[in-house]
Amino acid sequence: MKPERTFNIGIRDVNFGPGVTVADCVNLYGCTIGEACFIGPFVEVQKGVVIGKNTKVQSHSFICELVSIGDNCFIGHGVMFINDLFSDGKPADGDKAKWKSTTIGNNVSIGSNATILPVSICDGAVIGAGAVVTKNIDLPGIYAGNPARLIKSL
Repeated sequence: MKPERTFNIGIRDVNFGPGVTVADCVNLYGCTIGEACFIGPFVEVQKGVVIGKNTKVQSHSFICELVSIGDNCFIGHGVMFINDLFSDGKPADGDKAKWKSTTIGNNVSIGSNATILPVSICDGAVIGAGAVVTKNIDLPGIYAGNPARLIKSL
């Protein structure tokens, strides 16, 4: 038996800078990928996302709408960006007025399996593997834990 609906996205309506490398098995749609970026396999980048130049996004990461990532960043394996904080105690069900944005500065590294809620992360921050970033990060440093906290200034 076939499913009622299927979603075959692949790569659609993407603005690529020169020198971009994209692995097989991705969903990229309505986004902008800067010069010399790498996008690994099993990555989804949703519409409106902007990724700066020389940024690497490793496998199995999810970058939702309303995310902006700067230049020279590293996004580890399985990093999840979140734009819905369930402000009514449940999912927004596509009500974009309830979604929040995330801004990642330049030269930011985010370790594998980190979860990034709607926040702003300053230039030069390092987010440890498995960290859950729930508040803005305004000072360069190494952040880890759940919730993420500064463990070393840079």
